[in-house]
Amino acid sequence: MEAPVKIKTHAECTKAIIPVRDALDILSGKWKLPILIALMFGNKRFSQMAKQIPGITDRMLSKELRELEMNQLVKRTVYDAVPVVVEYSMTPYGKTLEKLIDELQQWGAKHRKRIIAKDK
Repeated sequence: MEAPVKIKTHAECTKAIIPVRDALDILSGKWKLPILIALMFGNKRFSQMAKQIPGITDRMLSKELRELEMNQLVKRTVYDAVPVVVEYSMTPYGKTLEKLIDELQQWGAKHRKRIIAKDK
């Protein structure tokens, strides 16, 4: 016997859309997820990230890092050295995105395979 189909209401739809919209507002754009992915593989200096993320300009990397820091996903640490060393890392809160990013990567790989197979 099949389970009864649950009819979803307009209020439930709205309630589902709002948090997804909030997440997309924070993670939107071409560069935020690649920056977070780079930091998932360990702490990085600015120049290391600039080299690992093809096509990003220093100005854009700086802007996106500031926004990620403002949203408590990335931490900027300045070390007292000569010359000054600045390192970026994921915060514990930022690390809560790792499962989501892994799922996006898996879905993206499957989608790419599907689309490429369709074109052949």
